[in-house]
Amino acid sequence: MIPARLQKGDTLGIIAPSDSVTAKNLEEFNNSILLMEGSGYKLKIGKNVFANPTGYGATAEQKAEDLNRMFADDEVKMVWCAKGGFNSNSIFDLIDYELVKRNPKILCGYSDTTAIANMIYEKTGLVTFSGQTFKGLSACETEYCYKEIIKRFQDGSLELGTKDDEYRVINPGQAEGIMIGGNLSIMSNLITGKYNVDVTDKILFLEEFWLESPPEAVSSYFYRMKQNDVFSKIKGIWLGGYEHESGITLAQVLKDTIGNEYNFPIIQSDNFGHIDPKTVIPIGVKVRIDTDDKVKIKLLEKCVN
Repeated sequence: MIPARLQKGDTLGIIAPSDSVTAKNLEEFNNSILLMEGSGYKLKIGKNVFANPTGYGATAEQKAEDLNRMFADDEVKMVWCAKGGFNSNSIFDLIDYELVKRNPKILCGYSDTTAIANMIYEKTGLVTFSGQTFKGLSACETEYCYKEIIKRFQDGSLELGTKDDEYRVINPGQAEGIMIGGNLSIMSNLITGKYNVDVTDKILFLEEFWLESPPEAVSSYFYRMKQNDVFSKIKGIWLGGYEHESGITLAQVLKDTIGNEYNFPIIQSDNFGHIDPKTVIPIGVKVRIDTDDKVKIKLLEKCVN
């Protein structure tokens, strides 16, 4: 299920399913409002975006209320996560998945919102997106992030990143499959239990925040995946940026974990993750990795109508 593309004049619904927007984030948040309104879009801010009754953010009920309201609102064409943080998984039981199915819309965010983006795709089949948060849009040092949002959602481009983005081959090969993924620590928690995602024949894109997850933590996430047979089921991996002060990369830790046990292709680039710039990556569409091709990864299906 593919959402409709954006058109100038459309209304964007802003929610905060992870951390709430605080005074520390307010300047960036307001600057993003000015940027998108100046680009011809209208905005609706969820009533709980600034809520903090717990002392560490909104309640699960408040977060889910905003998400469900935005999907129910016929004026809203895109649901955009204000920022990352923690605990978006707290609303899994409260999302109205049937409502989402009836009202397919663009859903975009990254980091902790990896959880709801992948779960909504798993439960509904709606293609969702990993991309810059609303707050972070105005903080990008270049126009790359803004251009990526417009390119993917308004123009319907199938180009991942730009022609200048560099890709490194970690393990050669070719593969096609539906792509899912996002934040590594979140994805490693979405493989077991009541709420899990099916990784069979998928291509995973994975990134991690170096300030919260040093290499030893990254290793534990990869081992959790290995111990749950993730690597025996998937078709390929695309790794994103990871700027730990040690210089250790995600690719190094992954290879330390899996050695030469698997022969799927692995590529790495610095155009998504807890870094700028960020390309916008669809969750739930078919892609192809070909390490012999100049363009290492390609979208094979449209992601907006």
